Amino acid sequence: MKRQFVNQLAEGSQVNEVYQLIDKQLRPNRQGNLYLQMRLSDRTGWVTAMLWNAHESLYQSIPLSSYVHVTGTSQVYNGMVQLILKSLETVDISEIDDRDFAVEAKTDVEQLKKEMMLMLRGIRNPQIRALADCFLADEKLIEKLALAPAGVKNHHAYHGGLLEHLVNLMKVCQAVTPFYPQIDGDLLLIGAFLHDLGKVDELIYEGELGYSDSGQLLGHVLLILEVLNTKLKEAERKIGEPLDTETVLRIKHMIASHHGEYQFGSPRLPMTPEAMTLHLLDNLDAKLHSFQQIIDDDLNSQSAWTTYQPSLSRKIFKGGLKT
Repeated sequence: MKRQFVNQLAEGSQVNEVYQLIDKQLRPNRQGNLYLQMRLSDRTGWVTAMLWNAHESLYQSIPLSSYVHVTGTSQVYNGMVQLILKSLETVDISEIDDRDFAVEAKTDVEQLKKEMMLMLRGIRNPQIRALADCFLADEKLIEKLALAPAGVKNHHAYHGGLLEHLVNLMKVCQAVTPFYPQIDGDLLLIGAFLHDLGKVDELIYEGELGYSDSGQLLGHVLLILEVLNTKLKEAERKIGEPLDTETVLRIKHMIASHHGEYQFGSPRLPMTPEAMTLHLLDNLDAKLHSFQQIIDDDLNSQSAWTTYQPSLSRKIFKGGLKT
């Protein structure tokens, strides 16, 4: 029997399949009755699932990361598919085909690593290049970077997605810099490389995608700043002199301000040309990737428009309008 992957679910699909449980919450409804809200995943993504009339013993009987056989029906709610379940039971791991659950890589990771290293080793400022070399020499970090996604659900949410995002952004930064002489190209490039690098520890991605405890408690900005402090000391030992104080401060500021607005969790607003440029170009790469993903995954194949996207407060025009 052909498998029913998450990305194949549509309005009114009858579901009889095995998925991995990556999150669960036992919640009361308005009447005080308990229901189970879950995230179920396979290699193509994840979907929210609801089981009404649940109870504590059921909640305790299905551990996180276990595999569950579910039956039910899919429906579209706020532009997203969700499952309304009739039944739920655990499945022995011996019955699972790992190929159905290993998150698919969508990029040529080795080529991206070569491109990233070439750009970083082309940095002219000897202090910034020494700092970049210290990161590139960290084999464990680079190994995690090659596997990490850039997010759990939004942009580049697949193995190698973080590396793809960083390399794309670094290329765009290099392309833009010649038009704006007030921008320090070396500073901007190292900022593009470092800004999201904390996601290698913020996220979990061996199997299902999710957030680590340190990721939830600290977030990728604080995590990479901790790592950066260690690498700065390594770079100073490497070149035999202290790094320029202002240069270090500008690098840290780019990381701390790349979300751009306080409402988006940015500790600081961009206050240098490089920080503002990094924020805008980072947002461009993430938003365009999200737009394309929404278009590719849209359920209305016969419509020129996607379903309404609450996170964007709009629909997206796909083209092919018939007049």
